[in-house]
Amino acid sequence: MQVQIQAGGAGGERGTMRPNMGSHMEVAKLAIFNGEAGRVGGFITACRLYIKMKLRGNTVEEQVQWVLTYVQGGSADVWKENIMEKLESGEVEYESVEEFLTCLKKEFGGGEEESVKAAELRKLEQGGKTMEEFVQEFKRVVRGSGYEGRLLVEEFKRGMNGGIRRKLMEAENPLASIEQWYRRATALDRNWRESKREEERLRRKKEQGGGAPKQEQRQSLP
Repeated sequence: MQVQIQAGGAGGERGTMRPNMGSHMEVAKLAIFNGEAGRVGGFITACRLYIKMKLRGNTVEEQVQWVLTYVQGGSADVWKENIMEKLESGEVEYESVEEFLTCLKKEFGGGEEESVKAAELRKLEQGGKTMEEFVQEFKRVVRGSGYEGRLLVEEFKRGMNGGIRRKLMEAENPLASIEQWYRRATALDRNWRESKREEERLRRKKEQGGGAPKQEQRQSLP
């Protein structure tokens, strides 16, 4: 079954679209992309997600034009004008929106994006974040940084809090892959935090009961 959809504003009727669940779901609007190399990866990921959920039935031309509405400011304006002129004149025609997004990434990413990502990775530290939060942020920054293998593991070790790092390095079975480091570090951090919460609960229970809590000697991880 096909349904007709109406475009908002002056766009008018946009033709037929296969109905899909995503078309009825609320999706966050994209942030404007102004050509900054460090933001191109996130912008493209957001575009792919939105198109997959909301614009799958639209033509490639409509999908490309939609992406271009979020390309504004800075060096992006000149590139956008050039692309629009080429599209209107028929000088360029994209077979898929993915081909267009690849072109966008090459224009604004390239080696500069890798340098930006690598610099961000070297500054990343766990601090007050849980290990789960740190791992997710680390994975986000790693994408496009050029780091892999042993160098990736070393950066992860450097960024995590010292107590957890020491515990993992003292483990009987050495960790090899970055995935092993992610899993073991997350489990250790979670256990430590649960232990802290339990100690706090027992301390409050003793205080409420009128008894002074005994001073317990324990090793702090982070």
